[in-house]
Amino acid sequence: MLGTLRDAGYELESQPEQADVVVVNTCGFIESAKQESIDAIIEAARLKSASRCKAVIVTGCLSQRYAGELADEIPEVDAFIGVGKNSELPQVVAKALAGERIVDSCRSNEVWTANGKRVRSTPPWTAYLKIADGCDNRCSYCAIPEIRGPFRSRPPELILAEAERMADEGVLEVNLVGQDLTRYGEDLGGGWNLEQLLRQLTRIDGLFWIRLLYCYPTRITDGLIELVATDPKICKYMDIPLQHGDDKILTAMNRRGNRAEYLRTITRLRELCPDIALRTSFILGFPGEGRDEFENLLSFVREIEFDRIGAFTYSQEEGTPAANLPDQVDHAVAVRRYNRLMELASEISLKRNKMMLGREIDVLVESPDSGRCHRDAPEIDGIVKLTGKVNPGEIIKAKVIEAGEYDLTASVTCRVMCDG
Repeated sequence: MLGTLRDAGYELESQPEQADVVVVNTCGFIESAKQESIDAIIEAARLKSASRCKAVIVTGCLSQRYAGELADEIPEVDAFIGVGKNSELPQVVAKALAGERIVDSCRSNEVWTANGKRVRSTPPWTAYLKIADGCDNRCSYCAIPEIRGPFRSRPPELILAEAERMADEGVLEVNLVGQDLTRYGEDLGGGWNLEQLLRQLTRIDGLFWIRLLYCYPTRITDGLIELVATDPKICKYMDIPLQHGDDKILTAMNRRGNRAEYLRTITRLRELCPDIALRTSFILGFPGEGRDEFENLLSFVREIEFDRIGAFTYSQEEGTPAANLPDQVDHAVAVRRYNRLMELASEISLKRNKMMLGREIDVLVESPDSGRCHRDAPEIDGIVKLTGKVNPGEIIKAKVIEAGEYDLTASVTCRVMCDG
């Protein structure tokens, strides 16, 4: 969106109070995300009377799902548009400034555009790279297929061209994102899949880390595991959202696979790639989750000992099959279970971090005294606190001298391995 606006001649402003037009890109996945988006919309609308702001544009998933209702509730907003309409944004802004109100929640059928021009909001050494959009998994709790449409892979030539531009601009770490990375290419033909795409990405000079975010557990092949284990550019890190560890709940969630299959996959990952850091996420309080099902989840977590765990209490989303299931769990019960799980996750995280003591690791420096290693995805995982002189944007070697629940402390041993 930023690239499209810049190319249309608009000047980008990082401070909303100084902008003539404020664009709010929303999320509509779960209740807490919706509320955060609504709060941001209301704050942006307030700017129309408190600053120089002349128009407010709302886009993204919440706008896609509730444009009509939001337009009625928040008349200060000048335009609501859905997902996939980046190329239309300059025209929408122009119409809003001219006094026209737009309410458009039709999902765009726009094909992937070729320009791929980006204005990145991340630090210069790291970037996210979308390789697919939409989802066909139809998990019973999830509205994403209705919001973002069916799964579709981005053409590989566009992905590779964007990655090459990033490397030329000094990006060292590329984080691959999509609703289901492991499904990449199945709709393209020509032999394309995630493994083939990764092999092409690793050939790009300048990229140091390629990180996989969101791999569906039943689509993690032996070939993918071997590639992650053997290619030095692919981070020894995998985000595998499992959502639960009890087979009854997994079935109710309409998740593919079961506890035994997940365990086999994770065992295989650690056999071939002992250094891999595994991240997962779980939903607490899903309909039908009783004491036994929750205890099965805890035993599953103890057995696998994930390096990183994220958790959420169940959000009863309208229009999803799970919203009408019997045995809805009281929210207070779900919160207590969340707290118990996260206490266990902290204990395991500390144990896994202590295994790093004395190890020499590569660290991508992000501030004068901290950075991240291969075990840490940006913004969601821990950091490595550094003792020694470093500069942001370097990749250095450091020896781990202290381990906390989430963060490591390391002493710099070598500068500079790589400098973006």
